[in-house]
Amino acid sequence: MKDTLEEFAAWMEDLMRFRGYDIDHPRGGGRSKIADDAGVHRAAVTRLLQRQSMPDLTTMRGLARALAVPVRDVLIRSGKLTEDDLPLPATYPPPAPAGTGTPRVTLEEAAELLGVPDERRALFLQVAAPFLPSEEGAGRRRQAAGAD
Repeated sequence: MKDTLEEFAAWMEDLMRFRGYDIDHPRGGGRSKIADDAGVHRAAVTRLLQRQSMPDLTTMRGLARALAVPVRDVLIRSGKLTEDDLPLPATYPPPAPAGTGTPRVTLEEAAELLGVPDERRALFLQVAAPFLPSEEGAGRRRQAAGAD
């Protein structure tokens, strides 16, 4: 646990400094500021930075918010949970592996999923087509322009 606390505290210190908190100032202004921004007690921040104790979940959530990092990363770095405990969400549909021919969402399906109104579909297809991989995008651009 001591090694985990040391590593976690060092990581949090680096994040705090990177985000502009002057946690090294003798009067503790940066520590008070991060505590205020995180909505936690200054003592919780001090105990973490002095490697006295691991923060509780509420403190971790506040620090994650104030430091603009995902709570998932904070929980994993703290050793409270593992990547297996907090898997990244699957995307739907999963991206097709290159060269497999597995279908992806078409522009028409994307328009439907996004709720693009019928009167704006042609414009949506025309604007989105250039962002597709080159072969697909070229075909979609011709189709949107009425050349197909």
